[in-house]
Amino acid sequence: MRKTLYLKFVLAYFIFGVFGFVVITTFVPSMIRDRLVREKAESLYSEATLIANTYAGGLYTSETTLDTVKLQLDALSIYMNSVIRIINPSGRVVLDSSTTLNPDEVTMIDSFDPTITSGSYYVIDHFFGSFDQDVISVIAPIVNGYMVRGYVTIHYQMDSLEKSANSLLSISYITLIILLMLSLIILIFFTEIVYVPLRRITYATEQYASGNMHYELQVDSDDEIGYLAACLNFMASEIARSEDDQKKFIANVSHDFRSPLTSIRGYLEAMQDGTIPPEMFQKYLGIVLNETERLTKLTNSLLTLNNLNTRGMILNLSDFDINEVIRTTAASFEGTCRGKYISIELFLTGDVLFVNADLDKIQQVLYNLIDNAIKFSHNYSSIRLETSEKKNKVFVSVKDTGIGIPKDDLKLIWDRFYKSDSSRGKDKKGTGLGLSIVKEIINAHGEHINVISTEGVGSEFIFSLQKSEMNDLIED
Repeated sequence: MRKTLYLKFVLAYFIFGVFGFVVITTFVPSMIRDRLVREKAESLYSEATLIANTYAGGLYTSETTLDTVKLQLDALSIYMNSVIRIINPSGRVVLDSSTTLNPDEVTMIDSFDPTITSGSYYVIDHFFGSFDQDVISVIAPIVNGYMVRGYVTIHYQMDSLEKSANSLLSISYITLIILLMLSLIILIFFTEIVYVPLRRITYATEQYASGNMHYELQVDSDDEIGYLAACLNFMASEIARSEDDQKKFIANVSHDFRSPLTSIRGYLEAMQDGTIPPEMFQKYLGIVLNETERLTKLTNSLLTLNNLNTRGMILNLSDFDINEVIRTTAASFEGTCRGKYISIELFLTGDVLFVNADLDKIQQVLYNLIDNAIKFSHNYSSIRLETSEKKNKVFVSVKDTGIGIPKDDLKLIWDRFYKSDSSRGKDKKGTGLGLSIVKEIINAHGEHINVISTEGVGSEFIFSLQKSEMNDLIED
């Protein structure tokens, strides 16, 4: 397309010009000539008929003289630029506007036949050899007493008509030139408005195809081409961002795997070469075991996140009591909370509150949120778990009074492996995938999760679930 499209338009322009010239030179002249001949013949025949019924008719009824008719015909001849004759049926010319009146001189038209125009009202020829060039001739009969006394003939030279036809043909050529100029303007307009931006878009797609996703496409247009360019720019930026995220993801995974593996290898080598005495094996084997647990947790989180694809995730939806799930999940943290002297307060709406969701995945959401709240809460603090309902939605809140999240980090906490600077000291074993998993699960349910946090005060995570119709049955 880049090499041939513009060439095709230029070729089409020249083909248009050539065909326009061929049409004008081939068909237009004959069309103009025929049109002028018909119009002229109609005009001449009308005049001939009028003369036959007036001036010439009076000549045969002795109502007027030959001299008077001659003067009238000469005037009409000059006005019409034609030769007017009155001819007897025998072919004798009675009057001729192109010659002087001489009664003693007899002019005959050999083989005169008034039916020469049969089937039409005009004929183009030399009119029985009386002219040395082609003329348009019309014949109108002079009728008196129901008898044809003679004929009025009017003759118009074809040379004059050809000049008129050529003048009109010149106008056609000028019109063609104007059309070609206008077409050239359209071609230039197309070049600037369509082809040049299309070339830029083509070049940009080549850059993107070669891997240069940071190439910026500049097309200043508000039409569909501008919209296409904007979409390509957006697509490239999204792909570039995705590639950056992928590189960051690989780097984070490598880093999180490298640290425990390095630690495990170091301790095992130290035990093997005797740097660590046998009596200390138990202590360092415990450290190695903790590192392997960290690797296992990271691997499981990665597998979970990989499976939680919002387009392909299969949800096992069922109706269950969210209050009971919260109670059960909170109870599983009893030992952890006791170690930090943290209390979990439950503010649940009603004895039972049914939702329609995937029980196992929502339980994982609650586990991750409560686990985070405990990690980042101070000793001797409390965590508040609350449920509420509004219309057909149930809202679950997990609120702590811990270190909070910096304002600049609020939009980044859902990213994989992300850890804020303030959380790194408290979350030694965290993978940075917990909130990403939570976000994927809630999105898969078609619901939303929000966070409200103030640094140094605490954080509150609120997510919504679809309310079950079983609540209405219980109320009834």
